[in-house]
Amino acid sequence: MEKQTTPTVHIIDDDDEVLQALRWLIESIHVQVETFSSAKDFLKTYKPNMQGCLITDVYMPEMSGLELQDKLVNSDSCLAIIVISGHGDAPMAVRAMKSGAVDFIVKPFNDQQLLERVQDALTTSAKQYERMQREKDFCRQLEKLTSREKQVMNLVANGTKNKLIAQELDISIKTVELHKHNMMNKMQMTSVADLVRKLVTLEPPS
Repeated sequence: MEKQTTPTVHIIDDDDEVLQALRWLIESIHVQVETFSSAKDFLKTYKPNMQGCLITDVYMPEMSGLELQDKLVNSDSCLAIIVISGHGDAPMAVRAMKSGAVDFIVKPFNDQQLLERVQDALTTSAKQYERMQREKDFCRQLEKLTSREKQVMNLVANGTKNKLIAQELDISIKTVELHKHNMMNKMQMTSVADLVRKLVTLEPPS
């Protein structure tokens, strides 16, 4: 797996007073905080393997919070996004949530409520980060398989017996067993049940 980054709350708002107030509030629960006055400033430091929470205002110069959200979603970011606004309305909230935000909060907000939502967002991000790392590891394992081993893997995962695999692929049972053994080793699986569970859970590319 890639080196895990420190979970951080990234706050973006063009109002310095709001930035400082949010920093003090979130640092009170001993969470690392970074603040930015614009979406573009944040993007200069952004890395795909970042995990944590992003709190962004909607209305900002050059790039809005919703535009930033779309950009991050398209880059498969693990950051859990909380959108805040002093002029929130229902259509804006729906758009933010449909685009992947974990919450939409209208100013002024309750401090304790915001802290609870930040903690939930950090948990969501950590789970997403772990899942994406498992997917990357699994894809790397898949790349090690030969085309024949992939065929055997798919048939094994479907519950096909060795004899029927041999007939379908027009190879001997001993060759099937060899491919199966090599495939299980490369995939780091100890049982067919584990293999099936991982294939179903991660839905790897064919």
